[in-house]
Amino acid sequence: MDAVIETSLPLALYQRGKVRDVYDVGDELLIVSTDRISAFDFVLPSGVPEKGRILNRMSAFWFRKTSDLLPNHLVESIEDTEALERFGSRLGLKDPLPDCLVGRSMVARKASRISVECVVRGYLSGSAWAEYKARGTVSSQKMPAGLRESERLPEPLFTPTTKSEAEHDRPLTQQDVSDLQLEETMPVLETATRAIYEYAVDYAWSRGIIIADTKFEFGWIDGQLVLIDEALTPDSSRFWTAKDYVVGKPQPSYDKQPVRDWLAGSGWNGQAPVPPMPPEVVEATTKRYMTIYQWLAE
Repeated sequence: MDAVIETSLPLALYQRGKVRDVYDVGDELLIVSTDRISAFDFVLPSGVPEKGRILNRMSAFWFRKTSDLLPNHLVESIEDTEALERFGSRLGLKDPLPDCLVGRSMVARKASRISVECVVRGYLSGSAWAEYKARGTVSSQKMPAGLRESERLPEPLFTPTTKSEAEHDRPLTQQDVSDLQLEETMPVLETATRAIYEYAVDYAWSRGIIIADTKFEFGWIDGQLVLIDEALTPDSSRFWTAKDYVVGKPQPSYDKQPVRDWLAGSGWNGQAPVPPMPPEVVEATTKRYMTIYQWLAE
């Protein structure tokens, strides 16, 4: 399988992010999930075949599952060639759009994005564990003494971060909230984040999966808060299997952890350029993405 690293369509490019190519189609956007993969805020030169389709389909799955909790920006997920042809005809395109868009693209309403990453943590892992070991806090919030790695937290923590193209994401401060004029919005974001996370946690647990943490993005459409971008994918979440869960150590994770682990042990200096992944790491990552999709969304 070949990876789709970048798309070039006869449409106005709205934005090219770390993973998604977004096109402006009037009142809507065409969001294409490529097979690009990022780690430590860098996009790797190697793509992961089928990753984009899994991200797109998982997001569409969760958008539909949680729409009663909060509206989202999804209009349609392009799941077959007929849908792709209908979309192209609606735009009045003379030539057909490429088949690589099938499964990896969705039509979404335009929203005014809120510049915050709404992170929620149910378990003590990753950067939260590193901070807790060093200072006894998570996102500067004091935590009970004696917690162990991967332990379930007394209650899920809302730990929002900045979202910026100019700097690494960092914990959101009160000054950030003031600068962004989000004093009244942050409680609404926290309520929405917790509601969606708690619903997803219960659903995933019924499938034998733990969602250790995840992040959401939100925006406004006609004055209404909506869920946007992606939802509960291996790019934005930490998934563990309940049967393998053991407190006190790192957990086997069904996300891009093989990429992070390989980079950390590769001798890479943390600066551009990023080395290409060996085939076995690419294959292992594709397998993990496919596995969690099958467990949760099929």
